[in-house]
Amino acid sequence: MSVKIHPQAIVETSAQLGVDVEVGPFCYIGGGVEIGDHTRVLHHATVEGKVTLGMGNTIFPYALIGGLTHDLKYQGGEPGLTIGDNNIFREYVTAHVATKAEDFTTIGSNNVFLAYSHVAHDCQIGDYLIMSSHSALGGHVEVENNVNIGWGAGVHQFCRLGRHCMVSACSKLVQDVPPFMLADGSPADVRAINKVGLERAGFEYSEIELIRAAFKVLYRKDLNRSQALQYLEENFTTDSDTVLSEIISFARASSRGMA
Repeated sequence: MSVKIHPQAIVETSAQLGVDVEVGPFCYIGGGVEIGDHTRVLHHATVEGKVTLGMGNTIFPYALIGGLTHDLKYQGGEPGLTIGDNNIFREYVTAHVATKAEDFTTIGSNNVFLAYSHVAHDCQIGDYLIMSSHSALGGHVEVENNVNIGWGAGVHQFCRLGRHCMVSACSKLVQDVPPFMLADGSPADVRAINKVGLERAGFEYSEIELIRAAFKVLYRKDLNRSQALQYLEENFTTDSDTVLSEIISFARASSRGMA
């Protein structure tokens, strides 16, 4: 199928558009952009800079994909933004390129970014993120798969969000959230496990109970973080393929500390 470009759109001649791409009226597609097959860029949206979009993405009106970093350390060059397949960028979403010329902001596949949400420079995002309206990721944030970020939440630079965790609406997150946990508040603390999310994702009852046990040791026992991790390793089965080992590995790799 042919590319459909509205006559009132601006598409630079060096832009590369795949099969069955649609570009609506008053859009701007920059010269360094590559857009994969079956992607739709709706009216008044902008894709500019060194941006590679995979297949089947939808960019809603007034979104800016690939805008220049806000980072004052930017010293020129063409840093990039790489995006996977089947993502949805709703109205006024912004996703910026990296800061250094050789670096990339990366976004995986099957993510949903609701209106006015913001992905800053150098973020590394996996798959199946749901990012609610007016929420923001600071620079260099790492987001693993199947994360849920609530309305108006702000995530500090360099934080890490573990797999299947949730950050509640209006939270101010300044530390890492381990896999499977739910963080809430300003500043946010881990308050519980992400029980509803885990059930919806098909986790077994035994896995959820093991996650709950880890939560109680990490957040309810009178132990510091090192003591709690040692307790988990000495009193539970920590085979490499268990949810518990994932929590422990995440915690040991945390440089900002855990919420």
